[in-house]
Amino acid sequence: MAIKILLLLVFFCIFIGVGIYCRKSSSDVNGFVLGGRSVGPWLTAFAYGTSYFSAVIFVGYAGQFGWSFGVASTWIGLGNAMIGSLLAWVILGRRTRVMTQHLGSKTMPDFFGQRYGSDGFKVAASIITFLFLIPYTASLFNGLSRLFRMAFNVDYSVCVIVMAVLTAIYVIVGGYMATAVNDFIQGIIMLVGIVAVILAVLAKNGGFMQSLVAMSKIESDVMEGAYVSFFGPQPFYLLIVVLLTSLGTWGLPQMVGKFYAINNERSIKIGTFISTFFAIVVAGGCYFLGGFGRLFTTEDAVKAEGFDSVVPTMLSGLSDILIAIVLILVLSASMSTLSSLVLTSSSTLTLDFLGQFSKAKRSKEEQEKKNMFYLRLFVAVFIVISAVIAIVQAKSKVTFIAQLMGISWGALSGAFLAPFFYGLYWKKTSKAAVATSFIFGITVMICQLCISLGWITVSGPVLSLIFKNSLYSGVFCMLAGLVLVPVVSVLTPKTVPLATDQMFNCFERQVSVHARTSLSDDQ
Repeated sequence: MAIKILLLLVFFCIFIGVGIYCRKSSSDVNGFVLGGRSVGPWLTAFAYGTSYFSAVIFVGYAGQFGWSFGVASTWIGLGNAMIGSLLAWVILGRRTRVMTQHLGSKTMPDFFGQRYGSDGFKVAASIITFLFLIPYTASLFNGLSRLFRMAFNVDYSVCVIVMAVLTAIYVIVGGYMATAVNDFIQGIIMLVGIVAVILAVLAKNGGFMQSLVAMSKIESDVMEGAYVSFFGPQPFYLLIVVLLTSLGTWGLPQMVGKFYAINNERSIKIGTFISTFFAIVVAGGCYFLGGFGRLFTTEDAVKAEGFDSVVPTMLSGLSDILIAIVLILVLSASMSTLSSLVLTSSSTLTLDFLGQFSKAKRSKEEQEKKNMFYLRLFVAVFIVISAVIAIVQAKSKVTFIAQLMGISWGALSGAFLAPFFYGLYWKKTSKAAVATSFIFGITVMICQLCISLGWITVSGPVLSLIFKNSLYSGVFCMLAGLVLVPVVSVLTPKTVPLATDQMFNCFERQVSVHARTSLSDDQ
């Protein structure tokens, strides 16, 4: 117990210290929200990775999908690395950085407003972001409850409050730069911790090969050895999970926002490699570990306590030092994602929502002070709301909130992914197409929520498949959006913003680079 408490105290002191150290870089809006657009490759890559993976993945998804797919659940982590990290950096990284700086946008809703010449899009996107990030943020706390009960036997509410207060302090004081530095520290902890935990857990069954042998003997209704097969017992469902958790990052404001802060070309190249490596180790490791969950618990236990009990049960027999490492690992994953979410939400509320309705004439200095006040205020408000929701959900088992958490990712990505992607690459993307994507994505996911709660029912093979659960409907929204936006744009050419050509001139601007970066034609 002394070891666990000591490590937690050191952990908390470091993060508060980083927040205080970085306070000078958060004196204005640009510094608080984007770190002055001068964040290097290591900090950006780790900020991206730690915002991606949280306790929801380590405890919830790893347990649920590891149980469903066996060792094949590792494909989810590899998909996160290749699609959610590598391709996201390659396809979105540079163009996002160049165009957002050219437009002067600091958030994704602001990008929609500037790119498509519509204040309505900016306001609508900020409302969607705020509403659907709250339940997603609340879900981060849930992954900690069982682990802290196992290690300290403390009430879940205490854990939520401590985590919320500490995150609020270093985000409010240090802004984006404090978040990025702490994300780097937390990322190192996550890399080391996941490797140590995997080795320790597999050793309980005689190592990797012996664990595979034991998994191959577990019976399945599909086929013999289903849980050690290449694609598992449910290949199509596995593909759906890979697409939602990987492609979905392309439309999430807190993930795309990391590209806004990159400082140069070198940072993009190095950050791409680091972020991909981080995802392979952390995400691949989490799902790989969860794939052996059936060796540590029974089907009856899972039915009684839920999938969230699988990973804690696997870890319950570890040494005190390893359990302490796991606690720090999961706490790191959760706090890093939490800080990213609250910063994203507070910035969009302040700059995109309130800023749009503020008509008072102020000097630049007065407006800057007002925005900084509201940014810090909304960080605190957002964390308080999320913490209250998490505690209420845990105490009362409110199913509405639990269902809404699972739909948040699909709603955000379903509404934003296609307009953002085409907005970076295609001049002819129309305002009507953006509005269609927003309305379609949110409407489908709200229908999914109503179906999940039993308020409405659907029939027919197609609708039953689409609305089977929030994973299926979320993937449907994202893929449908990628088709709807170009189709609607072709049919509504008159709604294309007039200044589009000028916006895309930012990609044609010539720049000079050192020879170590690029060879000239005569070389």
